[in-house]
Amino acid sequence: MTVRSEVDEHGVARIDLDRPDRGNAMSSELLAAFSETVIRIRADARVRVVVIRGRGKHFCTGADLRDLPALIAEAGGDPHALRKALRALYDPFLSVLDVEVPTIASIQGAAVGGGLGLALACDLRVVADDAKLAANFVKIGIPPGMAITHMLPRLVGPERAAAMLYTGATIQGRDAPGIGLAWKSLPPQDLEAETDALASSIAEGAPEVTRLIKRTLRPDIEAVRRAADAESISQAFFMRGR
Repeated sequence: MTVRSEVDEHGVARIDLDRPDRGNAMSSELLAAFSETVIRIRADARVRVVVIRGRGKHFCTGADLRDLPALIAEAGGDPHALRKALRALYDPFLSVLDVEVPTIASIQGAAVGGGLGLALACDLRVVADDAKLAANFVKIGIPPGMAITHMLPRLVGPERAAAMLYTGATIQGRDAPGIGLAWKSLPPQDLEAETDALASSIAEGAPEVTRLIKRTLRPDIEAVRRAADAESISQAFFMRGR
């Protein structure tokens, strides 16, 4: 099992990425399980807030690069087929955008590449001081994906986002709140308790009001999807000959 979930008596749903031996990297099995979990949680009327975590040392280290050669080979040099496959890779994580209640990413270790994209798609981020967040695409030689070029500037501003994307720089967890990348950072041993406290505080609010607030806070979901589509086109044309 690569994704685990639970809903407690207060309406706090927890989704755990459970592939710790690979840093919770995005395998096809994990992505399918994540998508199924999100569908199930969206249908659960008890849920008032969702917390997304990664088991083990890392939140999520992004796409499992071992799977990319197979994706490219299956596309057979057709960039349109490759674009479709790449969207299928990112869409399960982007399904968190469809969750009608607030979502919180609880981040320890690495949140890089697609893992950072998952964190950005959540409404709030709580990070360990020693966490490492990076849009590291330029360092691994792949154009950005998962709408990061849209979501990152929205949080940290255009210039800082440009610097992060152009250099692949790593942001330390303790610095993330200061640039708008997280709500709060704290010592690793306090991460779970602080995340739970935040989730419980949200769950105590009037659920109908909370849902309406989220709807008006995030009016750009379709823009995120369009950005993901545009990025997948860039990725496909770049990667087809590799």
